[in-house]
Formats: sequence, structure tokens, C-alpha cells
Amino acid sequence: MYAYIKGEVVEIAEDNLVVECNQIGYNIKIPYSVAQRVPGIGAQVKIYTYTCVREDAFMLYGFLTKEDLWFFKKLITVNGIGPKGALGILSAMSADDLRFAIIAGDAKAIAKAPGIGAKSAERIILDLKDKIQLNTDIEQPTLVAMGSSFANTGAKNDAIEAMVALGYSASEAVKAVNQVSVTEDMDAGAILKLALKTVVR
Repeated sequence: MYAYIKGEVVEIAEDNLVVECNQIGYNIKIPYSVAQRVPGIGAQVKIYTYTCVREDAFMLYGFLTKEDLWFFKKLITVNGIGPKGALGILSAMSADDLRFAIIAGDAKAIAKAPGIGAKSAERIILDLKDKIQLNTDIEQPTLVAMGSSFANTGAKNDAIEAMVALGYSASEAVKAVNQVSVTEDMDAGAILKLALKTVVR
């Protein structure tokens, strides 16, 4: 119904935001990550929204980026994941971290979100992995090492496996390797060395 709402921030809570636009105050449910990034009371803000209409409620869910909104819409298509669960996931991790966790099959990272168990996390990965890899609709799509056609894919995957063997999570490994500018002549060892430099633990 509403693509976005642009107006003045009137109230901010951990999971709720009130934005006034044309003398109407819109009550918008938000993940905690949005509450942390909203400029403050009195500031102008643009919130991308999803409208949920039920028999007993009319709810607006809001996000600061189209990418967060896109992930929210995809998450609520997963069986057993409702708006509350999707907000919990996007409160616990950024959209970019969620992307890497899904592509890397890192259920443990997703299961850290409140109300999301191991089975739900695995279901999210199963349902969304192909959609994440093929998606081109969200802002600034992130290139990934796994399943890609970019330079030296085999060496990238070997480097990812090496990082996992060193104790890093699969999503941490994919994210780190993705940050390396890989050329055709680089082997897994060279990629691993540069990837480890990007990781702060």
C-alpha cells in the first residue's frame, strides 16, 4: 500500500517508530537495528514500508533501506517465519550478514536471532539460498565467492574451506574472501592470507 513514508520522527522505541507526514502520525514496527540508526526526534527520515493487513490488525513495518525491506519480504515467505520473527532476524544481524549466512549455509549465525531455532534457520537457508544468489532487484547486490562465475572460483572456495578449518564460521569466511580482489593467477593460499587480514576478531 505504502512504498515509503517520509516525514519527521516523533517517537522512537526499540521496536517502534512514529513518523509524522502531512499531520498524520504513522506507527511503524521496526527492527532494533533501525532504532539504532534513526537520526533522532525531530529529524527527517525516509522509511521503506511493508503493509500487513489482518482481520484484527493493520500493521506497518519499516526499514531504512530497500535491501532490508527486500529481505523482510523474503523472510516472511518462509514457512513458520512471521513478521515478528523476520524483525528479530534483522535486529540481530544486518542484511549483508544475513545474505552471507544464507549463501554460506551458516544456520548457527541465523539461529542466534531471538525466537529462531536451528530448524527455522535451516528452513530459511533452504528456501532462500537460490533466491539470494539470483536476485538483482535490491540495492548494491553483493558478489559472493560461492557458486559464482567470477575469477578463480575454485581457489576462492578452497580459501573459504581453509578459513572454516581455522575456526571461522562459514559466513565469516565467505564475507572475508569476498573482500579480496582476486586475480586469475592467485592460489588459495594467497587469497587466504589476504582474507585473514580483513577479519577483526
